[in-house]
Amino acid sequence: MTLSFWRYSHLALAVFSAAFLILASVTGVILAVDAIQEKTPPYKVENFDKITLGETLPILRKTYAEITELSVNHNQFVTLQGIDQEDNDVNAYVDPRTGKILGDPIKKNEFIQWTTALHRSLFLKETGRFFVGFISFLLVLISISGFALILNRQRSLRSLFSKIVKENFAQYYHIFLGRLSLIPILIIALSGTYLTLEKFNFFLEKTDSEEKTETTVTTPIAEKSAATSVFKNTLLADVQKIEFPFSDDPEEYYIITLKDREIEVNQVSGAIVNETPFPMRTLISDLSLNLHTGRTNILWAIILGIASLNILFFIYSGFAMTLKRRSSRIKNKFKPEDSTFILLVGSENGSSLRFANAIHTQLLAHGKKAFLTELNNYSVYPKAEHLIVFTSTHGLGDAPSNASKFISLINKTEQQHKINVSVVGFGSKAYPDFCGYARDIDTLLAKQNWAEHFLELQTVNDKSAEEFVGWVKLWSAKTGISLSSTPSIYNEVPKGLEKLVVLDKTAISDTEHTFLLTLRASRSAKFTSGDLLAIYPANDTRERLYSIGNHNGNILLVVKLHPSGLGSGFLYGVEPGSIIKARILKNAAFHFPKKAPKVALISNGTGIAPFLGMIEQNKKKTEIHLYSGFRKETETVLGYKKFADEMMEKQQLQSFHLALSREANHNYVMDLIKRDADFFMDLLTQGGVVMICGSLAMQKDVEAVLDELCLSRTSMEIAAYKANGQVLTDCY
Repeated sequence: MTLSFWRYSHLALAVFSAAFLILASVTGVILAVDAIQEKTPPYKVENFDKITLGETLPILRKTYAEITELSVNHNQFVTLQGIDQEDNDVNAYVDPRTGKILGDPIKKNEFIQWTTALHRSLFLKETGRFFVGFISFLLVLISISGFALILNRQRSLRSLFSKIVKENFAQYYHIFLGRLSLIPILIIALSGTYLTLEKFNFFLEKTDSEEKTETTVTTPIAEKSAATSVFKNTLLADVQKIEFPFSDDPEEYYIITLKDREIEVNQVSGAIVNETPFPMRTLISDLSLNLHTGRTNILWAIILGIASLNILFFIYSGFAMTLKRRSSRIKNKFKPEDSTFILLVGSENGSSLRFANAIHTQLLAHGKKAFLTELNNYSVYPKAEHLIVFTSTHGLGDAPSNASKFISLINKTEQQHKINVSVVGFGSKAYPDFCGYARDIDTLLAKQNWAEHFLELQTVNDKSAEEFVGWVKLWSAKTGISLSSTPSIYNEVPKGLEKLVVLDKTAISDTEHTFLLTLRASRSAKFTSGDLLAIYPANDTRERLYSIGNHNGNILLVVKLHPSGLGSGFLYGVEPGSIIKARILKNAAFHFPKKAPKVALISNGTGIAPFLGMIEQNKKKTEIHLYSGFRKETETVLGYKKFADEMMEKQQLQSFHLALSREANHNYVMDLIKRDADFFMDLLTQGGVVMICGSLAMQKDVEAVLDELCLSRTSMEIAAYKANGQVLTDCY
């Protein structure tokens, strides 16, 4: 079965049954709560599972003048019907050990009765019961198709519970909760289907000889040993109902209904006189009812309630994912046979298509004839000059659903002239087969006689607009077509931004153009120094990123106010007490190393912000050396010096080295590195880490100095240390 078959089957079944599943799930949650509440009254006695009929029946017969019936319900509440010693009728819950009345039998309230009827038959009687059963069967198919999709995504049963890469809220929790709820939901669906089939006598009655076996005990009563007494060996927990004999006549028997059979028992000896086993379909019916309602076990009732809630979430998240895919529909101005630029897309959830659409729109704006389509629609393009493939990877190296036919199409569809080919792969490095399908496509296209390799394969991790811009720059430079290299153009319009409260903001002056901003996030927000704060100052797709420090649990930003600066102007305009909307982006590649023996922090300008937080959080007192470059010794810089002194007193910072480029004895961070060359070489050779944050120009100069030192003293390039994770950068 193909991925598209399972996906469309899953979607079609969900669309058809969604309204009824919502109704069944809501009522199912209510009934699950009722099943839990049923067990809360104190009508079940302690050690109930150890009470035998031999212990309880004599006590009850002694306590009550006459007993007609004793029943044990699914909550293990014992109900007695009879007459007490004062000739009063009794119909009550009793303690089977003492005969004491515990309370009156609980009757379902009208709301629960109404909900049960709605859940079972939609108030349509037999027709409704059939329809509910049919929806239960569809839920079985939905569960199976959902499991097939998860299995296809994770590649194997062994990897079923391996890490899920979070692309968005709906996708992540649809899969995460789906794995946990699969078995309970499948049990709900199968038991509901069976109960409906059983209600309509789908399982034909067997012949009398096959359905029940009646055995008459012919051994004389006097020869029966006490060990064979049913009363002594039968637990009350195994009983459903006992009909008492009308008199003390030995010919009058107890009729005891157990869970799997009905027996007639001699009231004197406890010997079985007749035994009627229940047919298998009755046992399966009881089991299905217990599994479907959770009436016998409070833990299972809770699981069923949670599973019913999950069904509601699956309906929401499933449709959210579908709408997200449909929102990225392709719209073309030119026909494929007339276009000179062909853009082919392989996308599982629409993310790759978003990037391709942005390029398509810009090419049209430049007056180019461009055509955008899915990889499965690949055909001959008579006027094509460029063919660009944008493709994600599904699961572990597989093709997305709209690209599953591409390889076979390539092998049987040959272009009639030379075409420049470029491939951009989208994926996540959390998977071992990062951009695996894109690599396969790039290799395949390289073997085609008509394909001219225009650029090497470019990969994009976690939908990074910054990494995608790297390809844009290369392609634009080589074609001469100027495409936007601003990451915000390719970022998705943000939704669900975090609300941050402005706690404090410093002022700028004629000599000081940098200000510090402190923000408070919600308690649920998780971040650390080195992460990024993304703001959208114009409330559009234009995004501005700032490295953050964790200062006493709050977000610390160091921002330079630029004339007409969109982001800096917006941040400087906020006032303490106001609220801004932003999102916190994990930047794990620039977190403080946990096991490094020494760490050198190198920054200039606003790049010092994450380092302030790292030093403040250095409770393990790792040896840290801070190198920072600024233009002049302003009040802000004096504040950094004061902070450094305090941290050195606490042994959270070993040393602070300051470079001032516009003072009398001016110098740069690079000068400090050359001065302390021995320290940096010892740090790198002994497994230490260098972290660089600030401007790209500073990063380039610092890496050039370090590279020169490494080559002269260790014969290794700085690139080797970067690959080893010993040089970490976060520069803009």
